[in-house]
Amino acid sequence: MKSRSLMPSTRRRAIGAGLSALIGLGAALALGAPAVAAGTTYVALGDSYSSGTGTRTYISDGTSCQRSVYAYPSLDASALGLSLNFRACSGATVADVTNTQLSALSSTTAYVTISVGGNDAGFASVLTTCAQPSWLSNCNGAIDTAQSTINNTIPGRLATLYSSIRAKAPNARVIVVGYPRIFNGEDCNALTWFSPTEESRLNATADLLNSKTATAASNAGFTFVNPTSKFVGHAVCDSVEWLNGLSSPVSESYHPNVAGHRDGYAVLTKPAFGLALKLSAAQAEAKAVASADRLARDARRYAAVDRTITPERFVAPDLTTPAARAAAARAGVDLSSRASIDAADRLYNARQDAARR
Repeated sequence: MKSRSLMPSTRRRAIGAGLSALIGLGAALALGAPAVAAGTTYVALGDSYSSGTGTRTYISDGTSCQRSVYAYPSLDASALGLSLNFRACSGATVADVTNTQLSALSSTTAYVTISVGGNDAGFASVLTTCAQPSWLSNCNGAIDTAQSTINNTIPGRLATLYSSIRAKAPNARVIVVGYPRIFNGEDCNALTWFSPTEESRLNATADLLNSKTATAASNAGFTFVNPTSKFVGHAVCDSVEWLNGLSSPVSESYHPNVAGHRDGYAVLTKPAFGLALKLSAAQAEAKAVASADRLARDARRYAAVDRTITPERFVAPDLTTPAARAAAARAGVDLSSRASIDAADRLYNARQDAARR
């Protein structure tokens, strides 16, 4: 006859609950995921692709960070019922994130999103260079420099940054967000001179940055969200653009617009949180819009350090400058003739492409 346990039922239940908790923790560790804090605190870190530059509507927080209620962090927080600390800022580099944004993290932070690296690679200056006629600029040289930085410098910077994020937010689920391809192979803007080859190389540079970022994220145990495929068919000059081309004001250029955040980034990032949706997309957008005053009030606490970040500076091609006139004279370009400007652009593009081979 088997002996029956003499352990009180309450004690058996307590031990059983403890074993269940240990088993659950072991499963989480086996999956390589940090134990996520049972909370709703969400900190959005990063640059203009997270702050919402390009959406044309920004909270009034006393900075040039261009934080928007239409950006994916605001939409995600609203849809998932999270409390957002919106630290992403236009122009931020890895060093800026480290120096001005990581103080928002703590052991109680449950979720973190971050996009960064584009400014370290010279995103704005490369696009500004490549938008000019090739007789006035060296797009290939600018891209080569950016790719060298992405290959040789940015991985180390990201590894150090990600280590700091994990140290400051040990219980957080961290979601690293990449960059889309901006171009579709054509240039429909009368004021820019991107060639198909230049657009292809610029897209390849975005792919390269995503690849290096994904590797660094994986090494840190973070989740990487790649927007490349989602934005196909919605690049600059596509019939439904999710990315702005050269814009007015020029600071809006080459960034996701409202649709790009709502239908692109937010759709991609929400599942990475591992949470059930509490609101539909339309309801979340309405809630996000209503949160503008609160987000601005919270962000003003950091305004002094945010103002140390240098905003991205795009410059529209200007063929009236002394430098442009001098370059035109050397190239034999008649600046009063668009046909002359374009013909020289094609000629110099061909020469530069040949030199690369």
